Amino acid sequence: MLTSAQLEAHRAVIVGHCYRMLSSAVDAEDAAQETLTRAWRALAGFDGRSTARTWLYRIATNVCLDELASRKRRRMPIEEGRASDGAPAIEELVQRPREHWIEPIAEARALPPNPAERAILRQSIRLAFVTALQALPPKQRAALLLVDVLDHSAQEAAEVLETSVPALNSALQRARVALAEARDAAPNLEATSREVVERFATAFERFDVDALTALLRHDAVLSMPPYALWLRGADAVRTWLHGLGGGCRGSRLLPVAASGLPAFAQYRAAPEGGHAAWALIVLELDGDRIARWTAFLDTPTIFPPLGVPISLPPN
Repeated sequence: MLTSAQLEAHRAVIVGHCYRMLSSAVDAEDAAQETLTRAWRALAGFDGRSTARTWLYRIATNVCLDELASRKRRRMPIEEGRASDGAPAIEELVQRPREHWIEPIAEARALPPNPAERAILRQSIRLAFVTALQALPPKQRAALLLVDVLDHSAQEAAEVLETSVPALNSALQRARVALAEARDAAPNLEATSREVVERFATAFERFDVDALTALLRHDAVLSMPPYALWLRGADAVRTWLHGLGGGCRGSRLLPVAASGLPAFAQYRAAPEGGHAAWALIVLELDGDRIARWTAFLDTPTIFPPLGVPISLPPN
């Protein structure tokens, strides 16, 4: 019979699955806890015909489908109207509640310890992939994740979703087409370059605006959830950094593992000395250029799971 410790050993992969379904780190943690609670209560009914992980995926999928039935899909700022020219008045900045936005996630919370498995699943928590998933109806999303990410058979996935194999395959086909269309509409964000990331960090800490904007692709997007504001292109980003974004001058960056992408915990200079948490910066690269630069500002929620402090002492 499974023990509570054996169930707990699967928490990270269950959080990862729930994150892909829900696009929220907070909701994923809650859903994973509910999954493990339900599994513990139903332990006597586990007959061992499937692995414990497959059984937990089944429970987690249904927990997430229940959650998705009662709320709207989350978004990124690029879906919020037109791009800004980079010089908005401060009173024009619109904030949306946390529940409106797709969130990043700490890799340590969502990926298993096995290096080979981590490498495979890291691709599936990237922002571009998670954002594209949100365009799918929940059951199509679940079908695609169960089969294409978690390697369930069509029969296993059909049992989880309480449908027939032909219906599952039909949903899976529609999901693959829709996901391919969403990926075609997005930039190619797969390539990464350590040198570009290091140059970004150096230029940001020096607040060298020319060096920063030189790293951007011509149509690069900068956004800052929970603000609906987003910018496109180097000129708009340059204007922002010379204006309201100038408050980031003197920041410090700490590299972190988040969302399967290059990421930094950003700390802005504090009036009383030292540096205070300001944002999680996540970079999506296209070769030797930055295609998307997202600064997630909800640090009280985001930083603790990353294991980084809320403030840094003076150097």
